[in-house]
Amino acid sequence: MAKKEIIQEQKIIDNIRALGIDMIDNAGSGHPGIVLGAAPIIYTLFTRHININANDDKWLNRDRFIMSAGHGSALLYSILFMAGYSVTIDDLKGFRRIGTKTPGHPEYGVTPGVEITTGPLGQGFASAVGIAMAESILTSKFNIKKKGVFEANRKLFDYHTYVLCSDGDLMEGISYEAASLAGTFKLGKLIVLYDSNNISLDGKTDNVFNENIVKRFEALGWNTSIVNDGNNINMIDKAIARAKKSEKPSIIEIKTIIGYGSIKAGKNAVHGSPLSKEDVAQLKSKWGIRDIPFAVSKEAVEVFRDMISKRIRKRYEKWTEDYKYFMAEMPEELKTELELLSKSKLGIDINLPKLMWQFDQNLLEPMRETNGKVMNVIADNLSNFMGGNADVASSTKSFLTKYPLYSSKSYGGRNIAFGVREHAMGAILNGLAVSGFRVFGSTFLAFADYIKPAIRLSALMKLPVTYIFTHDSINIGSDGPTHQPIEQLAMLRSIPDFDVYRPADAKEIVGAWNSILKSSHPSALIISRNEAPLLAKSDSDMVDKGAYIIKKEAHRFSGTIIATGTEVETALKIGEHMLSKGTDLRIVTMPCVEKFLNQPKEYQEALVPIGYKTIVIEAGSSLGWHRFVYNEKYLMTIDKFGTSGTKEQVMKYCEFDIDTLIKKIEQLFK
Repeated sequence: MAKKEIIQEQKIIDNIRALGIDMIDNAGSGHPGIVLGAAPIIYTLFTRHININANDDKWLNRDRFIMSAGHGSALLYSILFMAGYSVTIDDLKGFRRIGTKTPGHPEYGVTPGVEITTGPLGQGFASAVGIAMAESILTSKFNIKKKGVFEANRKLFDYHTYVLCSDGDLMEGISYEAASLAGTFKLGKLIVLYDSNNISLDGKTDNVFNENIVKRFEALGWNTSIVNDGNNINMIDKAIARAKKSEKPSIIEIKTIIGYGSIKAGKNAVHGSPLSKEDVAQLKSKWGIRDIPFAVSKEAVEVFRDMISKRIRKRYEKWTEDYKYFMAEMPEELKTELELLSKSKLGIDINLPKLMWQFDQNLLEPMRETNGKVMNVIADNLSNFMGGNADVASSTKSFLTKYPLYSSKSYGGRNIAFGVREHAMGAILNGLAVSGFRVFGSTFLAFADYIKPAIRLSALMKLPVTYIFTHDSINIGSDGPTHQPIEQLAMLRSIPDFDVYRPADAKEIVGAWNSILKSSHPSALIISRNEAPLLAKSDSDMVDKGAYIIKKEAHRFSGTIIATGTEVETALKIGEHMLSKGTDLRIVTMPCVEKFLNQPKEYQEALVPIGYKTIVIEAGSSLGWHRFVYNEKYLMTIDKFGTSGTKEQVMKYCEFDIDTLIKKIEQLFK
């Protein structure tokens, strides 16, 4: 490379660094260390490898870049501005300010060019595995010949997923759960760039993190390499080029100096605090950049954008021609599938109640089995519906029986075996969801805590991920308190923009799914392991309102019992008993608290009248139910851990058997 070109490259990198430092200085907070240390990595990726079009940031076949080290957002926003995305200098000035395109950590749907929300370390890495899985699925579906109409040199999907990760990402256990799956699935289009600077927020990583990363990833089935100089663009370039040829996922450990060039270079002090004015001035003096905030070389911007444009222009134009060819030649069913992928965030109405079997009034089967049947009906009518289990498919029954297992030998499979990796499962589902799939993941309710961080990000991004949790109460008995959920329902209901459904019978399961599929944000479906009869007055259509009257008072209204799940049947039995004693109770089934609270006040008060006694029956924590009652005596809930024993013994121990409940309720009406 000519000396002039080398100088020009360094000038662009220094301008990227300067913008990042100015953003952090202007905001008064941020992480300058990664901006200074990792800028050459991202520069190399964007100028020499990544296939993007800043004018078409939703291009179906774009390469995906994930800033898993989300604290490096200032570096990402600088690059997006330099690359020509719809990010302006004013946006950079608004870094970490409310209502701007440049939040403190990258957020999906806020900043053009940001593929997924990152910040909690390891989540971006694991979600990228889901995005890479999506590419393998799309390639297997759309790139092969269908009825002989597709030509071999035309590819609708053929993209790479690149990740910039930090030491912190690799310390988090989720990254190894996900990396293990990526190696097992042979995701050769996944390339991780590891910013290896041996420093974390509290000091040198040697104190807590000294394993051989390369050896560890080799053991996980990855292609590995090391670049010993993080400022050497040509070495980074060659390492990425080699990785692109591998059939395995690749990790490139790139040795960098955190805060390169700073007075505090190589120290943890440069990790998460703005640089001093003196430090900023000396850096800009070295770089030959005016010490004026957000002063950027117009030439550097133009050359950078031109380098990307020249490399990608022909590829993008060819893909556009190939896309037109595909749309003209593609069978109608594939066109429909492609349309579904582009609309996955929109509500989908497949008229589920009309697709379901006619329920036998004598139906009595475990609810998890009923749910499995409903899911299979959905799969037959929704081609982008897929998901899996954390090694509990045989227990949760959340398996699409007509479809194969996703694997390195069958990327077209619609069932994913995640193994015992709940945390990674949630993040991978997020990656699949941003790629256009309607996905589900399943485990026991007591293990919802393992998935909580990923669920929170699903809700932040408003992704239509469905989390299915079975074995929903203490009535599973002999497995003991470790498997008996108590606080999990309250935890899930506390998450904003997240709907939690706990259906009472088969019809409410159908109603829950119909409501879920019409929604564009995430949901949890809480399903009993036990048998549940079909309730006489249950109504699938009413589930969408969150609650409805399942048994109206017979004569003179005395009060209301609110119940969820299999406790609705219990409430109905209690209602009959109380009526025989002269107390006339209304029974309200509340399969989704969030949906009910979003109804007009008139509807809410018509169901649960103010000024009358209201009782709640649910086999879980009382937390959250106080909004419906005026005295905790009216909460028939459980605020202690269960125990090992038969179902009957555990229910008695928790004072949740029907006889005990009846005695408590009788006392309330004396």
